[in-house]
Amino acid sequence: MARIAGGAPLASLEPSGDGSPLFVRLYRLVRGSILEGRLPAGARLPSTRTVARDLGLSRTTAEEAFAQLLAEGFIERRRGSGTYVAAIESARVPLGRSLRPPGPAGPRRLAERGASMRRHACFPEPAAPRAFAGASAAVESFPFDVWQGLVARCLRRSGTRALGTGDPAGYGPLREEIAGYLRVFRGVSCTPDQVVITTSSQQALDLAARLLIDPGDAAWIEEPGYPGARAALLASGARLVPVPVDEGGLRVDLGVRRGRDARLAYVTPSHQYPLGVVLRLERRLALLDWARSQGAWIVEDDYDSEFRYEGRPLMAIQAIDTDTRVLYVGTFTKVLFPALRLAYAVVPKDLVGAFVTARGLLDGYAATLPQMVAAEFFAQGHFGVHIRRMRELYRQRRDALRQAAGAWRRAGVELGPTDAGLHAVAHLPPASDDGAVSARAARLGVDVQPLSRYCHGRPTAPGLFLGYAALSPAEIRRGGEILRRAL
Repeated sequence: MARIAGGAPLASLEPSGDGSPLFVRLYRLVRGSILEGRLPAGARLPSTRTVARDLGLSRTTAEEAFAQLLAEGFIERRRGSGTYVAAIESARVPLGRSLRPPGPAGPRRLAERGASMRRHACFPEPAAPRAFAGASAAVESFPFDVWQGLVARCLRRSGTRALGTGDPAGYGPLREEIAGYLRVFRGVSCTPDQVVITTSSQQALDLAARLLIDPGDAAWIEEPGYPGARAALLASGARLVPVPVDEGGLRVDLGVRRGRDARLAYVTPSHQYPLGVVLRLERRLALLDWARSQGAWIVEDDYDSEFRYEGRPLMAIQAIDTDTRVLYVGTFTKVLFPALRLAYAVVPKDLVGAFVTARGLLDGYAATLPQMVAAEFFAQGHFGVHIRRMRELYRQRRDALRQAAGAWRRAGVELGPTDAGLHAVAHLPPASDDGAVSARAARLGVDVQPLSRYCHGRPTAPGLFLGYAALSPAEIRRGGEILRRAL
């Protein structure tokens, strides 16, 4: 066994659980001995030849480990004398004692923003969902061959430009395609300059909250509503005003009564998340009137409007906003595939500069190559073809869910609106505990989120969130039978 001056042994080399090379394991062994005081400053180390022989290593391995220790200042080599532990001086740690800092004396304190983010974490989408978890897209039906060909084409045409830095506002041709698409299919009034590309709708919401709300400002949220919006607003220091949602959407009259002075309202008017209802026209107009009179902002989250199974997609609130109080947010997460990490915000012209600057400060820009490919996907007509195919696929899966839900009526369970989107809500009898039903279903083999988890205040109506888009009709039928037993 290799020994330092004075006879203290170097511990034997422990097996690595992370597949680290031998020289890294030896480096960690010596470094740990120095940090913990087992090898004091000034102690002479054995030669690399001796270390290699005693530990059964090659001399090259020992030399690599010692070279790393030397480069980081843990050891020093004296010509003609040998290798020694460096004299590392520290104001807090006397020479020769352990250099490893003591552990925390108590719980680590987070900033208020950090604590809020920790308390209000969103529900992660499962990588391989079982019935009826999340509202993931059916990624197995995405045209991978088309996308792969476009990736190759973009790389050939753009060369290294696709690998360089990007514009914080986003890739110009993609912004043009999005603006054109929104004008035709959603009635959104915008120019490409108003489109800001983000990595997710969550990032767009976070940007809006950072730029438009001061700590303590009131903000309306739908009740029940999207937990990600709630988290973003709380993290910005907003004072949340939960506004009930009924069969006509957000109760604007109650919002005005509870928080007339709010600075911002977050809404999902075309397909309310999670209840699936549509915001009535008179309430849309009332919401715009309130925002205009109060100088407030409306964040319109249009997260899955492409998938409407009865009639054409509804026009956005932004389309009837004459006072430019609406920020329109959309995403490709559900329309294309989640790993694309592309979304966008349509921003009033006088806010574009601030949004682009803030977007650059947060994480620079979205990756250029995926934006190039997405722009080509639009320009060549693949986007429209894909939407039509997926709309029909999801319609079939929606129909399978409706059929499965017929067996739940004996338990007093009614399925909410299913004419759009990738999920539905099963409404339970008033006295039900949706948390207990969710836990019972999980034990039987299906995942359903209780509707109470989507409420900021006290839940008023129990229900279950059912994601169905990523499931085959057979999986939906099996999941429906299991859920019937849980109900």
